[in-house]
Amino acid sequence: MRYTPRSQGKKLIVPSFFFIIAICVLAFINELRFDSLLSFGRCALSNVPTNNDSLVTPLLSSSSSSSDDEIRILIGILTLPDQYPRRHFLRMIYGTQAIPDGVKIDVKFVFCNLTKEDQKVLVALEIMRYDDIIILNCNENMNKGKTYTYFSSLPDLFNETDSPNPPYHYIMKADDDTYIRLESLVTSLRPLPREDLYYGYVIPCQSMDPFVHYMSGMGYLVSWDIAVWLKDSDIPKKHLEGPEDKVFGDWMKEGRRGKNRFNAKWSIYNFPEPPTKCTHELWPNTIAVHLLKNQEKWIRTLTYFNVTSNLKPSKLYHIP
Repeated sequence: MRYTPRSQGKKLIVPSFFFIIAICVLAFINELRFDSLLSFGRCALSNVPTNNDSLVTPLLSSSSSSSDDEIRILIGILTLPDQYPRRHFLRMIYGTQAIPDGVKIDVKFVFCNLTKEDQKVLVALEIMRYDDIIILNCNENMNKGKTYTYFSSLPDLFNETDSPNPPYHYIMKADDDTYIRLESLVTSLRPLPREDLYYGYVIPCQSMDPFVHYMSGMGYLVSWDIAVWLKDSDIPKKHLEGPEDKVFGDWMKEGRRGKNRFNAKWSIYNFPEPPTKCTHELWPNTIAVHLLKNQEKWIRTLTYFNVTSNLKPSKLYHIP
């Protein structure tokens, strides 16, 4: 039988018909699946909150009151710009101490304006790395108003509207040869008032009455409202020169401030050598030790208080 194009076309009609039907069926099934997926996608997206629906946590208001258990302390260590090794050493001392829950302690190094080119670089690097330096607008001095500039500058330095009020309950001035045991300091402050407080080691050393004279410059502490008063009062501005701790006591007396006073003697004391009437041996009930003028005295003090007891064992080192 001869094969012709017409007969070939007849043979292709039937398969083509079924092929077209199959394509239509597949298209219908796929459309159903796509609609189902699209509906599922709309449902899932409708459960995702938009920016307008998200919850916003309000910032702590500066006028809100803090809980009674919360304590905020600023420790200003008055030092000199060139004392780089001492600052690095003290960062280890305070950075490795445990802080109780609910307590904020900021340790800042305080000095006057920089005067050397190397200071502008090295101190700037310290600030970038540690952010623990306050540079006061003053000429470097010991007994010509540096302490006043420190305390009176704080209300303007820490006046952020979104910070707690007050930003610190207590402000401390300390020397850079004083070792402060932070947890002991907090324990001693917990029962004390948070207003009109003057706290420290009363001078003279034979006296135990905090209302007679003044607190030693090794490390004394006041409540935040005292700093605000110092900023606004004319009393300290008229009397800036003299031994800074004695002058501070004069301001408090003339302004009738510090009605709440706490004598931390003998938990705050000088290093026991050389022995004097104003000191005693190291003992556990210690808040601060003063006159650590060399590394030997620091090491003896740190060893007594066993400051490395929490060193974790490791294969990376062996310390006998």
